Amino acid sequence: MFQNLRVKQFFLLCSFTTLLFAQNTLEHPEPAYIKTVIFSKPGETLQFPLVRLDEFFQLQFDDLNADERNYYYKIKYFNHDWTPSNLFQNEYMRGFDNLRIENYQTSFNTLQPYTHYQLQLPNEQTQFLLSGNYMIEVYNEADEIVFSRKFLIYKNGSSVTAGVFRTRALEYYQTHQSIQFSINPPEGEFFRDPANQLHVTLLQNEQWTTALNGLKPQYNNGARLEYRYDAESRFEGGNEFLFFDTKNIQITTANVSYVELNRLYETYLTPDFFRRGYPYSFIQDLNGDFRIRTLQGSENGAVEADYSWVHFSLSTPMLLKDQEIYVYGKFNNYQLNEVNKMYFNPSLEIYEGVIFLKQGIYNYKFVAKTPSSVLLNAVSGTHALTENRYLILVYYRCFGDQHDSLIGFGKTSSFEIMD
Repeated sequence: MFQNLRVKQFFLLCSFTTLLFAQNTLEHPEPAYIKTVIFSKPGETLQFPLVRLDEFFQLQFDDLNADERNYYYKIKYFNHDWTPSNLFQNEYMRGFDNLRIENYQTSFNTLQPYTHYQLQLPNEQTQFLLSGNYMIEVYNEADEIVFSRKFLIYKNGSSVTAGVFRTRALEYYQTHQSIQFSINPPEGEFFRDPANQLHVTLLQNEQWTTALNGLKPQYNNGARLEYRYDAESRFEGGNEFLFFDTKNIQITTANVSYVELNRLYETYLTPDFFRRGYPYSFIQDLNGDFRIRTLQGSENGAVEADYSWVHFSLSTPMLLKDQEIYVYGKFNNYQLNEVNKMYFNPSLEIYEGVIFLKQGIYNYKFVAKTPSSVLLNAVSGTHALTENRYLILVYYRCFGDQHDSLIGFGKTSSFEIMD
């Protein structure tokens, strides 16, 4: 369709300007020819680079130019609030960065050629000395930044216990979730001036775009810090993510209506609808994540998974005034940009969009953007019963230190929400 053609042309002819939320402004968005950025621990399906100081993790991405270009990486260190640290590089890292990524392969037996790059950290040239917030930046041969991603390194210190509760505010009782937690210092130690030296960050489904910060401990009995907030630690529950599966790219699978083969594969998803106002219904999902997988060849998704144009559609009887609709998920780092924007087709009464994606299992949702704000759940609706993952990050600046150490973290889920 005409709108889909416009999106394809835009994708092929130019890179895009990304609209980021405040928490994500430090991450440089990848250009259109860089796809499928995966940053995680080896062997884990959850794509969120949170690792212990002595653990390995990997960065992977595809270059659709498929010409085996040279890429280089640089490492930067940040404070708990992602402001630049005053530390010198040799204070948080041993060895060197600005090194070439040497592990790469060309795709095999795919209609869309690409070069797959993989970097393991730490490695012989680059080791980390401190826990805390880091950023990896990937540069091209002209020393121009291509994209960047955050990653976190922690050391075993404090322990965190947490739970998800229904909010006490009646107007949000059916739609929101509140996180309550406690932090225990390392055995035999105590926190000095925790109101100023200790900082926590709350993440829902590993999204920096909706992170909560600035919470102070409400109670301190010397052995434990208690955070029993309601409104201050409250998140919209949202709705379960939609999903589709293209691991077998040649046939229809879950939520795939039909497939065409032109020069490349064209995957048409079953039309979706506005879920706001409908009762909550549980659906097993990945909480916004995606997993690359293929059933072709030796099933090596890194270099044997193909790409296809995935066609999204959202049924609505009219153009939404002063609102733009986007497809939203971890596959594009929760960005809102021209590549994942939907266009209204009045003849069919649907919003249409098309995105170039690698074979795999994907979670996504539709979000609305107004001139003044982003409405994450205006299309999907929000429910207190929605299953979400929550992560509590604990930073502490010891007396005399010039950096914020990530001394522990806690995890919880709203699967068994409490009143």
